[in-house]
This record gives sequence, structure tokens and C-alpha cells, in this order.
Amino acid sequence: MTIAFNDHQPIYQQLMAHLSQRICRGDLAPGEKLPSVRALAAEAGVNPNTVSRTYMELERERIVESKRGQGTFVTEELPVIEELRRSQASQQARQFKDSMEQLGIDQETALNLLARAWNEKGGPS
Repeated sequence: MTIAFNDHQPIYQQLMAHLSQRICRGDLAPGEKLPSVRALAAEAGVNPNTVSRTYMELERERIVESKRGQGTFVTEELPVIEELRRSQASQQARQFKDSMEQLGIDQETALNLLARAWNEKGGPS
């Protein structure tokens, strides 16, 4: 796993965002077991306590669940995953809107730019 950590946000939050994105994309399927704390810590190059906190926060948000003696698993509650996907999409949309406003670009132009970029990338219809 390659994550370019930045200094502007705690590492556990960056790990949470990374894992959440993988869950939203389907890279980590509902019910799939996550790497052990030690394995993910070694892979990401972080302290195991950081991964423990990441898993604890994801569990608090019901995105993952721990099963004693078995490990940590992606939730099988599809409405939770859909809400996570909607929440992340809304956050990205707000960031895009804010960026366009900072550049002085109006809504119509921004939407045209987005549509053009979507078509160039071959995104879903």
C-alpha cells in the first residue's frame, strides 16, 4: 500500500480516508477481512497504535467490525457503505465547488468543465 502521508492531517485520519475509499470503490468487499494491525502498520510504515486507532474509529462509524479472535472485517451492512459513498461524494463535490469559486469560475462553466473531464476519462454514464 502506497500512501503519501501529509503533515496537515493526523495519519490515522489519512488511513481512515484511504481504507474508506477502497471500501467505496469495492476494492475491499463487504465482509472482507482487513489486514491485521501489525501487517497494515508494516505495509504503511506506521506505528501499530496508529492502525489500532484507525480501526477503532472505523468501527465506531460502523464501517468495519471487529470479531474477537478473528480480526477486523468490512461491514456487511450495505446501507452503511452506501451512506459512506454518498458522504464522500458530497465532500468531493463541495471541494470542487469551492475550488471553482476561488478561481472565479461560475456554476455553468464549472459544470461544463466537469462534464468534459468526465467524458475524457470515460467515466460511467
